[in-house]
Amino acid sequence: MKILLIDVNCKKSSTGKIVYDLYTEFSNMGYTAAICFGRGPMVNEPNIYKHNNIFGVCMHALRTRLTGYVGHGSKLATKRLIKYINNFGPDIVHLHTIHGYHVDMYALLSFLKDKRIKVVYTLHDECTQTGKCGHAYNCHKWLDKCDKCPQLREYPKSLWFDQTNKEFTLKKNIFQDFQQIIFVPVSHWLCELSKKSIILKGQQFSVIHNGIDTSSFQPMSVERLRKKYSITNEKVLIFVTPNFDDKYKGGNYLIDLASRLLDENIKIFIIGNKKPIKNILPNIIAIGRIENKKELAEYYSFGDLFVITSYMETFPTVCIESLCCGTPIVGFDRGGIKETATEGCGVFVPFGDVDSLTEVIKKIFNGGIMLKPKNECAKISKKIYDKAYMARNYLTIYEELNNNFQSRGVL
Repeated sequence: MKILLIDVNCKKSSTGKIVYDLYTEFSNMGYTAAICFGRGPMVNEPNIYKHNNIFGVCMHALRTRLTGYVGHGSKLATKRLIKYINNFGPDIVHLHTIHGYHVDMYALLSFLKDKRIKVVYTLHDECTQTGKCGHAYNCHKWLDKCDKCPQLREYPKSLWFDQTNKEFTLKKNIFQDFQQIIFVPVSHWLCELSKKSIILKGQQFSVIHNGIDTSSFQPMSVERLRKKYSITNEKVLIFVTPNFDDKYKGGNYLIDLASRLLDENIKIFIIGNKKPIKNILPNIIAIGRIENKKELAEYYSFGDLFVITSYMETFPTVCIESLCCGTPIVGFDRGGIKETATEGCGVFVPFGDVDSLTEVIKKIFNGGIMLKPKNECAKISKKIYDKAYMARNYLTIYEELNNNFQSRGVL
C-alpha cells in the first residue's frame, strides 16, 4: 500500500509531528509512505516533499487578507503538489491541515474527487465545516450558513471583505458526492460537531485520537530539576504553550490563577513561550522554549499537575504528553480537553471559572480529591496514546475505506 500524507508542516507543530510519526510508523511496517508539506524547514528524507516556499506562503496570506478568500492561493504550489501525487501514485491520500496558506484547497480536493483517489481527511479543527474559522467558538452560524463573520479579523484574517458565505458554499459543493472519503475527527467532541455540519452532511466519520512518541514522553527522574530550582516540599504546576499572549491559549487565566495561589506552597512553571512574559508573579518561573523531547518530558514529570486554560482545543497534544509522563491534568472543560484524560487522571471545571479551578488544585494537594498515582496515569496513557497504536488505527480506516468503496462499486 502506498500512503501519501499531506499537511501544512512536517516534524514541526502538533500536526506536523503527527504526520511524521505516521510516516515513520508506516515505513517501519513495510508500507511505502510519503509526506507533502508546505511550510517550515526542509526535511531531507526519502519521500518527503515540500511543495511551497516562504514567498508562496506569504503571497497566499496577503491574498487572503486583501480579498477575504482563504483557500484559493498557492496556485503554483498546488500544481507541484498535484504533479507529485500523480507521480507517486498513492493508494490512499491522507489529508491533515490543508488550510494555512500552503495550498489551493479547492483545487486539491477537486483533483482528488475527480480522480477518485481514496481520501482519509483527519479533522484537527473546525475549518472544514465553517466558512473560514479554525474554531467557531461561540458562533453557531455554520449550522446553517456562514455570513457576516464575527471573527473576520481572526485567523485566517481578512482586513475588509467577508467571503465566508461563498467559501461555505464552495466547501458544501466540493464534498457533495465525494464518495471515496472518510473524515477522522481527532476527538469525539469534534465528531459530534462535524455530524451537525451542513457541509459534511451524510459523510462517514471515525474518531482516532492523536498519538505521540511515548518512548520520549515517559516518566523521568526529576532530581536535577528539584536541585536546579531548589524545590523541596513545594508543589509544582506545569503550563505549556508556544504563545502565552494569545488570548485563546488562556495565559490571562493562568496569571489570575497564580495570583490566587500566591500564599500557597506552589510554584508554576510556564514552558514554551517564544517571548519574555511581562508582569510575571513571584510564584511563576518562565522557562521559554524547549526543543529537546527528553528535557520537555523531564519538566512534564517534574509537575504534580499540568494546567490547561485554553479558550478552545480540539485534542491538545500537550495534555497527552503530560499524561504519558505521569502528570495528571487540571483545567477548563472546553472543546476536547477533558477527553484527553481517562478517569482519575484529570479534573475539569467550567470554562473561565478560575475560582473553581483554584479550589480543585487546593483540594488535590490537600487530599480532598484523589487522583490515580503518576505511574498509573503514565501506564494507561502510554497504551492509548502511543504513535504505533495511532498508526494501526489509521491502517484499519484505510482498509475500511478500500473495502467499503470497492463493494459499492465507487472505485
